[in-house]
Amino acid sequence: MLQLARTYWIIFSSIKHYPRENIMSIQQVPFITLNRFEPGFRDEFLSGVASLFDKTQFVGGPIVGEMEANLAAYTKSKHAIGCANGTDAIQIALRAVGVNKNDKVLVPDMTFWATFEAVVNVGANPVTVDVNRETCHWDLATFKQAVEQFKPKAAVMVHLYGWASADTLEIRKFAKEAGVLLIEDGAQCFGTEIDGQSILGTALISTTSFYPAKVLGASGDAGAIFTTNDEYAKNCRTLINHGRTDHYSHGMIGWNSRIGAYESLFLNMSLKHIDARIQSRMNAVKFYEESLKGLPLKPVRATSKVKENGYCAVAMIEPSLRASLIDSLKKANVGYGTIYPGAMSHQSGSAGHLAGKIDNGNAHHISQAVLNLPCYAYITQEELQYVCDTVKKHF
Repeated sequence: MLQLARTYWIIFSSIKHYPRENIMSIQQVPFITLNRFEPGFRDEFLSGVASLFDKTQFVGGPIVGEMEANLAAYTKSKHAIGCANGTDAIQIALRAVGVNKNDKVLVPDMTFWATFEAVVNVGANPVTVDVNRETCHWDLATFKQAVEQFKPKAAVMVHLYGWASADTLEIRKFAKEAGVLLIEDGAQCFGTEIDGQSILGTALISTTSFYPAKVLGASGDAGAIFTTNDEYAKNCRTLINHGRTDHYSHGMIGWNSRIGAYESLFLNMSLKHIDARIQSRMNAVKFYEESLKGLPLKPVRATSKVKENGYCAVAMIEPSLRASLIDSLKKANVGYGTIYPGAMSHQSGSAGHLAGKIDNGNAHHISQAVLNLPCYAYITQEELQYVCDTVKKHF
């Protein structure tokens, strides 16, 4: 514990934006920043880049295999396959399990656009299914209704905000019994667990994004697919590399979605620190929960079954009150997010692609009520206090 405290002191006291002697003069807090790293991280990464450069290992190579093995070990997944980005990861997973042109695929009405467009990009037809207003995720009852009504070939369950639905295991079980192929979009849930087990590692097939702003981010765009199924893993590796069965033989129509060596190096290094980074984020989430009690801005947490990763600090506010609070945050130079400001079925780009929808108004309500406060690895208590003081002053 003493060593951990000392480590955090070293990290916090080395941050250039807010030196310890200027703590009381904090006048801004970004929504997210990408420059908070452990001591020595930058130099180690640049040294690794130089080594890869000297070996001309730019794509593929031993570093990628090492990274994939480390990902599999951390998530306790049978297979971990790196790819170019999180959106490709969803498309590859859909293709790997056999989703084809005109197949119906269920997607949540509250998610990032990539989930929806991935279904369209593989030629399938998305059906948007509303989420639970309280949990912001699918519940079993609505999922069952959607399966019975639309008889889809597949479904993409999204683990938004670094959480997971409390009904995740039940949804998995029902999908299997109903013959629905379940892909899990875990772009935001690296490190998230349910009932003590890794979400990514225990799914039939799941995906994640390593966009730099994620809990586990790369030095550029990158993603991965996780699966317990040998055939799906083989299909993923084939699809990622132009459908190759050997160098100039192609057994599938794939595309180029190979992960880069520099991104793999960065991920390998970041994995060594991921538990500390997640703990730092979770400290921020808990700070907001305690500090904002009794205010109209109400922090939202996952259920007790789910271990979060602190990707987002999520709060809800009466929609009519959100704009004025945002104005106050802007005036105080406090960053914020609205993840996400619109339901999938309401996006102009969804017109002409929807094969159906279940819309109970929940996704739309959440999109108008959600407000995300600054949350990133190694955010300081002083920064958190400044954010909370700004919110309290507003009310």
